[in-house]
Amino acid sequence: MDWIVNLFTNTESVAHIALLYAIVIAIGVYLGKIKIGGISLGVTFVLFAGILAGHVGFTGPKEILTFVQDFGLILFVFMIGLQVGPGFFESFKKGGVTLNMLSASAILLNILVMFGCYYLFFDTSNPNNLPMMVGTLYGAVTNTPGLGAANEALLSVFPNGAPSIANGYACAYPLGVVGIIGATILIKYICKINTADEEAQLNEEDAANPHAKAHNMHLRVENAYITGRTLREVSEFLNRDIVCSRLLHNGEVSIPNSKTKFEVGDELLVVCAEADAEAIKAFIGPEVEAEWDREKDEVQHFVSRRIIVTRPEMNGKTLGKMHFSSVYGVNVTRISRQGMDIFAGRNHHFHVGDKILVVGPEENVNRVAEIMGNSVKRLNAPNIATIFVGIMVGIIFGSLPFAIPGMPVPLKLGIAGGPLIIAILIGRFGYRMKLVTYTTTSANMMLREIGLVLFLASVGIKAGAGFWDTVVQGDGLKYVGCGFLITIIPILIIGTIARLKFKFNYFTIMGMLAGTYTDPPALAYANASCSKEAPAVGYSTVYPLSMFLRIFTAQIVVLFFCGA
Repeated sequence: MDWIVNLFTNTESVAHIALLYAIVIAIGVYLGKIKIGGISLGVTFVLFAGILAGHVGFTGPKEILTFVQDFGLILFVFMIGLQVGPGFFESFKKGGVTLNMLSASAILLNILVMFGCYYLFFDTSNPNNLPMMVGTLYGAVTNTPGLGAANEALLSVFPNGAPSIANGYACAYPLGVVGIIGATILIKYICKINTADEEAQLNEEDAANPHAKAHNMHLRVENAYITGRTLREVSEFLNRDIVCSRLLHNGEVSIPNSKTKFEVGDELLVVCAEADAEAIKAFIGPEVEAEWDREKDEVQHFVSRRIIVTRPEMNGKTLGKMHFSSVYGVNVTRISRQGMDIFAGRNHHFHVGDKILVVGPEENVNRVAEIMGNSVKRLNAPNIATIFVGIMVGIIFGSLPFAIPGMPVPLKLGIAGGPLIIAILIGRFGYRMKLVTYTTTSANMMLREIGLVLFLASVGIKAGAGFWDTVVQGDGLKYVGCGFLITIIPILIIGTIARLKFKFNYFTIMGMLAGTYTDPPALAYANASCSKEAPAVGYSTVYPLSMFLRIFTAQIVVLFFCGA
């Protein structure tokens, strides 16, 4: 039986280290599925399993634990950046600016409340107390990447050994999850909100808002100005994206291209944005009832087919430059990306993974399918090169020192901030560098979760030895109480302002607050409370910037204040 004892006690053994992580992660994941009051801590329970393992002496070499921790963090934040990158800059459009400003204000308030608690309840002469409050802050806002960024920055400030801020994080996290949902519910009563009225308002807005969805209509040409004009000239004059997928001229149906000329009396099947429909009708002619497009399609073997863009060569190319109508005799009328329908404008950039709706003769559509790839099997192959090229550039970028007056050490974005920023940029602009950034949702989630559990397990195991003393004999209860204040005060302030001043729908506010705290359980609760997509829209609008600010401010706070 010596071999089994050796397996659990020989910390230098590779088998021991692998067994350690396997046990901690497995126990943490299974315990994280337990729900209390419909709320679970999820994968974060791996941290608590790691703390328990460290407390009983089931641990490994510090150097290996640190390596696994840092590698897990890099993998986690990079995959997050790759996911949020495509929508990062678009999130600032229209009402997104206000939502992101409210979100940034909540993040600033979290930091201010943390400092308030620090000066009110803790001994400011102890250099370990402020770092522990930073850990409490990130537990209170349920943001693990921020914990990783702060942990890394502390190594620059405390080269001889940084405080184990994971203890503060662990103390504040459980009540943070509950507090986010509880404070969100409290806003409903503070602002006297009727959820039924809020959902009715969303229904009315959906009915009234054209929101640029693709719109089909049959039009008869009655404007004499159009006679002899080409489709390109009409589109340029209107200054609106318009797709003419069918043309009835002298009883014959054809698929027009950019050089097709129109005559008075022609009938067109037009696809455009809902918001542009009235202007297009006013210019071309009235809408008419028609069945000729379907009848002729059967005779001429016209088809409409969804084609998936899978060829890397198509990545970044614009719809206008592909000349589908003139070269291939087909038209692209819809584009779907990650489940969302996008109007097929001329300036649209194709990304690998896009689904396009192509209309035309069957043989021409098949030809376009070959050009675009249309291979689901190819999509399933992961683009490993892009991931590791991005990580390489991110680590180099994160290691660049930026000297800022007043800071004791140069600012470095580190292994959390550097890969995050590079991943966001690659996710948004990677096509310009011929990088294919597409990964399936399952692949992205798998890599994220592996990185996260490796990070949490490592942090927990390292923190376990001193956790009991921190909670029982130290300031554990203070961390719990301060964490609760850090959680709820900004939510109540920002949520009330968003409602009373900016008149946002309550469900949008719920999603915005969940995104600000990067808290999936809060989003799940919001989605369960509303049949519309408002919570998800609010969440996705602020999530990219919030994640970036959480990670960035973690390092700023540590380097500016903990090093003083």
